[in-house]
Amino acid sequence: MRALRALSRLLHALAHAIAGWFTIMWAFPKLTQAGRDASVNVWARKMLVILGIELRLHGTPPEHGPVLLVSNHISWLDILVMHAARHCRFVSKSEVKHWPLLGTLATGAGTLYIERESRRDAMRVVHHMADALRAGDILAVFPEGTTSDGLTILPFHANLVQAAISADVPAQPVALSVVDRATGSPSMGASYIGDETLVGSVWRLLAGAPLAAVVVFGEAQRAEGRGRRVWAAQLREAVSQIRNVP
Repeated sequence: MRALRALSRLLHALAHAIAGWFTIMWAFPKLTQAGRDASVNVWARKMLVILGIELRLHGTPPEHGPVLLVSNHISWLDILVMHAARHCRFVSKSEVKHWPLLGTLATGAGTLYIERESRRDAMRVVHHMADALRAGDILAVFPEGTTSDGLTILPFHANLVQAAISADVPAQPVALSVVDRATGSPSMGASYIGDETLVGSVWRLLAGAPLAAVVVFGEAQRAEGRGRRVWAAQLREAVSQIRNVP
């Protein structure tokens, strides 16, 4: 029964992803930016329903930009969850741009791409991020640089935080967690770490017990003279503090 349920969810998710692709290709050129943002938010919320994920929000998402959302990173599910909580533009590795179907969806949602191994490209993206923030965008980053087990938070890399300093805009800590929907206890059902494959992670989520994605928005803060490394460490601490909201 679990396998049949998982297969049904997978087929529905693929159909919804393809519908999103058509929306981006044909409807987006006719929509305002606000209309595109709203469409992404609605699409993401529906995808969570299809996947059997309940969205639980705490705190206050930003009503508008400019603001840099700074979050921990535990799963491939995180971007979908963040879009469902509040549409934002992400900074992602450049490989995503070329992924079949998913690359189109990511690009349509406004993703900025970065070459992870290139310091020069990292600085280019920081400048691009700063320009986007000055223009009033809501950007989101995962400063850990990779996924963790969700129980601990890895050190935050400070490079991307520099964009908020350069643009003189606030950063808002966001804590993500995945829990068992019935008990509220932490779940590894959506994990994507170590040697896990994306296919295996997706299938385990689809076939597993019902889950809830918890998103906690903290209070926005400004650098106020702090350097990027100090501020990144303090933002990490802020994410850690709000992560265990009941």
